[in-house]
Amino acid sequence: MKLANYLIINLYLILYVNTCSAYLNLYLSSQEVQRLLGLGIPAELYYIRDDLISQHALNFSLLIPPTVNDLYFTWQNIEGQQIAYSIKVKTSNTEAIPKTRLSIPSVGHVPSSSQTFAVNVPCSGAVEAEVHISIIVDIIFAKDKTDNLKILSKKPCLNANVDRSVTVNNLPQFANSSSIFYIAVCSAVLLICVLAILITLYYVKNKKIRTTESGGSAPTTTTTTFLAALPRNSVNASSYGSFRRMPSYSLLDDRSRDLQERITELTIQRCRVRQTSIVLEGTFGRVYQGSYTNEEGIEETVIIKTVAEHASQVQISLLLQEGMAMYSLNHKNILSILRVSIEDHTTPLLLYPYNDNTNLKIFLQKCKVSSEGVHHTLTTQEVVHMALQIIKAMQYLHKKHLLHKDLAARNCVVDDNLTVQIADNALSRDLFPSDYHCLGDNENRPVKWLALESLLHKTFTCASDVWSFGVLLWELTTLAQQPYIEIDPFEMGAYLKDGYRLAQPINCPDELFAVMAYCWAMSSEERPTFNQLHVCLEEFYTQLTKYV
Repeated sequence: MKLANYLIINLYLILYVNTCSAYLNLYLSSQEVQRLLGLGIPAELYYIRDDLISQHALNFSLLIPPTVNDLYFTWQNIEGQQIAYSIKVKTSNTEAIPKTRLSIPSVGHVPSSSQTFAVNVPCSGAVEAEVHISIIVDIIFAKDKTDNLKILSKKPCLNANVDRSVTVNNLPQFANSSSIFYIAVCSAVLLICVLAILITLYYVKNKKIRTTESGGSAPTTTTTTFLAALPRNSVNASSYGSFRRMPSYSLLDDRSRDLQERITELTIQRCRVRQTSIVLEGTFGRVYQGSYTNEEGIEETVIIKTVAEHASQVQISLLLQEGMAMYSLNHKNILSILRVSIEDHTTPLLLYPYNDNTNLKIFLQKCKVSSEGVHHTLTTQEVVHMALQIIKAMQYLHKKHLLHKDLAARNCVVDDNLTVQIADNALSRDLFPSDYHCLGDNENRPVKWLALESLLHKTFTCASDVWSFGVLLWELTTLAQQPYIEIDPFEMGAYLKDGYRLAQPINCPDELFAVMAYCWAMSSEERPTFNQLHVCLEEFYTQLTKYV
């Protein structure tokens, strides 16, 4: 109790301070203090607050539990000018703690936004000792001014080779052979009863599941699962030591738990991500270009999808579920998610590889003649080449028993070499609102890209993806015009049932428009497969190259 009171005084009162030469904060968050010291009240341990150095905090040696391998510090440069730093970690016993590690470079600049970094001090388990740890932070300013901070801590390390289990010898002889026999018989009967109850419960549960599944239409293809939009902090975070924190969103079923595990596998520290410039912005969604420092310390350029601070829980949940749709897919024409950054009280960041690519719809719109001239003139051969890449990606996707359900130019990217990759539809509803409509069911859908059965009955199959590909091919040939622009979204179902379709674009070859028309067959069985489309367009592409 005395220790707790002493620490609380340390945390809330700066009894003796020095002036720091720059305005920055360096502290242990209240969650970290509670994890290390077990205090029941929220308290932050500041080593530097604004321009004041707390000598009292620096003189206090923080006790690290033996099972804790990482210390998490939070810092921020609030001066506005760059502040350089260098960090070294020293230990009093290199046999007990042979190696220390920082999650950030040992030399660099203090970030201008609040970021957390880790100091890894694992015990070797070879010896038993109390190790004194010194974290030396040099804050370097202009004109060769330097402030030196020495953060003290100590950690007891245990010998892993010592057997600490308790053994009990010479048990009293309280039972004879007959009593042991009756005890064994009773235990067997009890075990059989428990197994019978468990089997009965399992049977009843499975029967309910089969009954529920038989009541609805059976899906034709496996699709990804989703996260439920429930309040934050409804799920406990995973181990703080790994710094891969579980998202604070509850789940629907076992398959969704698997999705949450996948998110956890991709999660990285927020301090390793840097957002530089906004590429696209909607009402609540934003796409940034930025960088990410990988495990080898190499900085990679990435595209970052996130939501604004005022985004609702439903929008955050949609971002995660749709962003993970392409998880672990490995194909040159598929843009798969790279990393995820999820931390409490912050919006999630979804990271994707960046290779000088841009959104396909925006690229096509720039190809149109404007006051600035033509960005790029697409030939029929280039259009077919791009379409073939999309077909290959969809063949791979369907081979993995996955449906896209929202195949369109807005959900593809293209680079300067016209290499196309299909992507997920995360944030598409917000970034391209004119492409989505609500038909009175409180669900925004890409109405004018949907197959007839998907529009009327919400039925999705490989054939419905083929229909959407036909509309995407029409977008390629019209440089991303809006399909069915003159048709009211509420009338689309009746319009398609009456046999009306998109008109042939200007300068579109008959052979290419015939492919589109086949994709829009009324019956899903009459539509071509992506394998058939690949053969057909490959032949057409070969014919085009003969004339070039």
